[in-house]
Amino acid sequence: MQCKKKKDGSGGKCKSDATSCCAKRILELQPDFKEQKSLVQEVIEECGHICIFLPKFHCELNFIEFFWGAVKKYLCEHCDYTFKTLQENMLMALASISLQMIQKWEHRMDCWVAPYDVGLGVKEAQKKVREFSSKKYTSHRRVPETLAAQFG
Repeated sequence: MQCKKKKDGSGGKCKSDATSCCAKRILELQPDFKEQKSLVQEVIEECGHICIFLPKFHCELNFIEFFWGAVKKYLCEHCDYTFKTLQENMLMALASISLQMIQKWEHRMDCWVAPYDVGLGVKEAQKKVREFSSKKYTSHRRVPETLAAQFG
């Protein structure tokens, strides 16, 4: 059973409504194949962790990227360019990131997910995130309490 997808210019992908064009398509539509978790997911979940697969090439949806960026920044600020110092500073770098900062990154990621959920592209999503993140103060006579607390 061989489908003609390589010859028809579809890039090697079966049509979404095809049910029996090739053996691969028949198997991937079977319930037991659909429900099968990947080995990576099985190993992670056996260790008691949650496995989340995020879209490729969308680092704005993966707040671990912000975490690693902050860790690398800390390490650059506290280094003498030796491997020994890197090892000594690694745990301090990991601990330097507060839970509140991680929660801010998660919130930022949620701001990106919302436009993607409604089908917007990258450019439109960027506009929505900018709109959401730009603070607008309605009072010109006083500083907002949350901002004043940062200086107090």
